[in-house]
Amino acid sequence: MAYIQGEVRGQHALFPSTLDELIPADHVCRVIEAFVGKLDMERLGFVRAEPAQTGRPGYDPRDLLKLYLYGYLHQVRSSRRLEAECRRNVEVMWLLGRLEPDYKSIAEFRRMHREAVSKAGAELVGLARQVGLVKGEWVAIDGSKFRAVSSEQTVREREAVKRYLDQIETADEQDEVVIDPAAVAAALEQLKRDPEPEARLMLMERRAVPADNVQTAVDAEHGIIIAQQVTREPADNRSLLPMAEAAKQALGSPGTLNVVADAGYSNGEQAAQCEAQGIVPHLPANRAINNQADGKLFDRSLFVYDEKTDTFCCPGQQTLHRKQLSRKDRCVVYGADAQVCGDCELKDWCTTKSRRLITRHLHEDTLTRMNRRATRAIMRLRRCTVERPFSLLKWVIFGHPRFLLRGLAGAQVETSLATTAYNLKTMISAMGATKLIAALA
Repeated sequence: MAYIQGEVRGQHALFPSTLDELIPADHVCRVIEAFVGKLDMERLGFVRAEPAQTGRPGYDPRDLLKLYLYGYLHQVRSSRRLEAECRRNVEVMWLLGRLEPDYKSIAEFRRMHREAVSKAGAELVGLARQVGLVKGEWVAIDGSKFRAVSSEQTVREREAVKRYLDQIETADEQDEVVIDPAAVAAALEQLKRDPEPEARLMLMERRAVPADNVQTAVDAEHGIIIAQQVTREPADNRSLLPMAEAAKQALGSPGTLNVVADAGYSNGEQAAQCEAQGIVPHLPANRAINNQADGKLFDRSLFVYDEKTDTFCCPGQQTLHRKQLSRKDRCVVYGADAQVCGDCELKDWCTTKSRRLITRHLHEDTLTRMNRRATRAIMRLRRCTVERPFSLLKWVIFGHPRFLLRGLAGAQVETSLATTAYNLKTMISAMGATKLIAALA
């Protein structure tokens, strides 16, 4: 039995196919074409958005942006691989009109347009709002670590030198400590020789590696990422306010915005600032409660706070006054005199020390309200909203959670391209390519 035979390579076709006939009407390339064609490239800050009058013509930034969006949608992020796709991929040939830019031009475009690419992603979020895919009622915030392009040994050595200099500075305040000037000079010289590391050591895959912390704010309606930012903060507790403000700015709505996050974002000061701006945080309060002796003594809940007098009343009906303020821990310490505690009949059930001290967070009321709002249903909404986008970013868009470009700026432009590609993919899934193309027209 004969096999199905293909065409003879040297045979001429009477009616040759055009590139446009090879791309279906609902193909993702047509969505990319419609989106980029709608952008005001000059206003967004793209170089050569208008062709120059003299000199050698350059590539249209629209073409290179389309190439990068296609690449990130198909796990092709390297400029050399994108150059190869221009020569062999029919879809890319259609998208760029058979242009074949070299890898240096492709890489230079990404380096030069870090802010412009981010603004283009914000334009897509605005378009998603116009077509009703972003409601702006509930936004979930979360962060995840991505491996950075940096030498682990270099980062460790530099951090060790910084810790040594910090110890020297602390020890300098003590007169009896002898400091070796040669050691200090050597440490300073090493910091001067080594450039600033591209990343910080963060816990990833159960070990500390050079990484960046990618923060996202995701709309709960269809899981569209409305704001993103790359930070060097290993923890998330300083990112609640910046991400909430970025989400509110992206939505452009003066109304109330509900923000949900996990306990890692617990920050009383930032939560209070959110409430002042009409942003309502819903997350568990993560605060230390100074119970003693593993619960064998009086629980802190038995100490009643009086807001009018700014004092606590203990189970022995004694008054605990404010003793000190710890701005580092963001709390106030309350206690009674040692003699009062020593004479108390309930001392053996209260503390094993000379007196019992109670701490209260500076923004205790805000944390209490925030914690009360974090119901099981809200936490379930958070998981359903924000965890899926990171899974797709890492394993569908990136292919592996690792950046290709060095430095914070390089990681930021990669994240901007990846989130824009993710949002395009999500919008196609929600509306369908044909309807989305019509909406972008």
